[in-house]
Amino acid sequence: MSTNQVDSVSGDNDRDTDGPSFADLGIDDRILAAIADVGYESPSPIQAATIPPMLAGADVVGLAQTGTGKTAAFAIPILMGLEATGRTPRALVLAPTRELAIQVAEAFGRYAAHIPGLHVLPIYGGQAYGVQLSGLRRGAHVVVGTPGRVIDHLEKGTLDLSQLQYLVLDEADEMLKMGFQEDVERILADTPSDKQVALFSATMPAAIRKISKQYLHDPVEITVKAKTSTATNITQRWVQVSHQRKLDALTRVLEVESFEAMIIFVRTKQATEELAEKLRARGFSAAAINGDIAQNQRERTIGQLKSGAVDILVATDVAARGLDVDRISHVVNYDIPHDTESYVHRIGRTGRAGRSGEALLFVAPRERHLLKSIERATRHPLTEMQLPSVEDVNAQRVTKFGDTITENLTSANLPLFRKLIEDYEREHNIPLADIAAALAVGSYDGDNFFMEPEPEPVERPQRDRTPRERPARRFEEDRQAGAHHRATGTELATYRISVGKRHRVVPGAIVGAIANEGGLRRSDFGHISIRPDHSLVELPAQLPEETLEALRRTRISGVLIQLQLDQGPPQQRSFTRGPRREREGVKRTERRKPRS
Repeated sequence: MSTNQVDSVSGDNDRDTDGPSFADLGIDDRILAAIADVGYESPSPIQAATIPPMLAGADVVGLAQTGTGKTAAFAIPILMGLEATGRTPRALVLAPTRELAIQVAEAFGRYAAHIPGLHVLPIYGGQAYGVQLSGLRRGAHVVVGTPGRVIDHLEKGTLDLSQLQYLVLDEADEMLKMGFQEDVERILADTPSDKQVALFSATMPAAIRKISKQYLHDPVEITVKAKTSTATNITQRWVQVSHQRKLDALTRVLEVESFEAMIIFVRTKQATEELAEKLRARGFSAAAINGDIAQNQRERTIGQLKSGAVDILVATDVAARGLDVDRISHVVNYDIPHDTESYVHRIGRTGRAGRSGEALLFVAPRERHLLKSIERATRHPLTEMQLPSVEDVNAQRVTKFGDTITENLTSANLPLFRKLIEDYEREHNIPLADIAAALAVGSYDGDNFFMEPEPEPVERPQRDRTPRERPARRFEEDRQAGAHHRATGTELATYRISVGKRHRVVPGAIVGAIANEGGLRRSDFGHISIRPDHSLVELPAQLPEETLEALRRTRISGVLIQLQLDQGPPQQRSFTRGPRREREGVKRTERRKPRS
């Protein structure tokens, strides 16, 4: 295997201005125009290292984290060499999740904007088959899909890969972690042997190395170090706050901190809309952007942020890619990211053009390990801050009230309203102070003008626990968390899947595969119990038939899970008896020795 070692550091918007230009890489004018439309000025290190060998026809293994610009690294050479004729796919990109599949398909569409007649189609679990079948019948030159759904279409005979020129495995290590190794290898084996293969992975475990040796032909290996450094002009702070008190904490920060514009990062699309709406209800100028928002609306919202019509943007990581607005003075990580790369790219949205910036990270008590990981990876300790107190917030409200009066004293309309008030004073014989207070009542909610202290939480009695008791305590807390579904009205049912211990499955693989192929969220899962030859999983009782059908065809570790409602005896279905229970992230509880 030939090796091309790239030690540069890069992110999506951190291009190597001292390196080659896109034109230097031999890219044609149509794609150069699309790249200029996107706003890229020069290639990132992985693009500069990957595009030439791919244009030369070589297979490529790229070791790179998300956020290094790898999508363009393989999309650009594929689009240049693609035969965009007929209806049969010429390029297939496999991605571990539906979100990444959509993101990659959208990127292909942007880079192919000036290539007439080229069609890109994402196919993934959780989406209706009808939409995908229609797209395949019309013809798709580039297909981006999750392994399980690609296998489904191959088995149905609705996806023809006989004319494939290119195959890309994006985030290959994640696909293997989710149990797609057998599916990936089957797809690799069932496609033309003369295809060009590009494999991208954050790490190089033995299984990835095996795939590379078996299915790639003398690949060029390219390694790009992930960007883990953070700008010195960004002040980074963190505050510990429980999930249920995040909105109150954010409100205090917004009222006391002086900021010009702010981006607040959350994990899900739904959370962007919900949080933006709650902030607007509290009087803040906020808007949401996420992957479901149309491009014209996204551009309009970003334009409002630039102009000052909107001061707060609530966004997901994907939606904020490429966002460059100089007036962003603060970035708030409302939901802590699970990887360092995301953190670095998030806070990089502030401190632009040599200006200083502020980054704040909300950390729940159980997320302290993620904070430590960020500090280790960035080699930059974050400063703990105390939330503004109720007194701080109220003092700031009084100050702003006074500032509003001072500002309005210079208004050109002041003489008009002074005369009206003087006339009212003479006619009704009411002191000026009372009139001014009455006008303020019309502009402010007096009942909520001052923030009230929150009631003190009820303290539970504490007692010392021995190390042997801690697993049991963690399991009990987790069991209670599982009951949250029922407390909030979401009824769960127990489903049986045809994989168990003998298939060497772990809870993470079950959650990843089912969530991805069924379009579910991790919060939709209750308990998971892995038995010798099958597993029991708690999922919403009212799953749509389309989701059930997709999950019956889902594979974990190469095995069809054949999901169905469990019909076993009660004691077999029970998740509440003793320590023989397993669930994602929960180890088996040790049996306690009888007391002597």
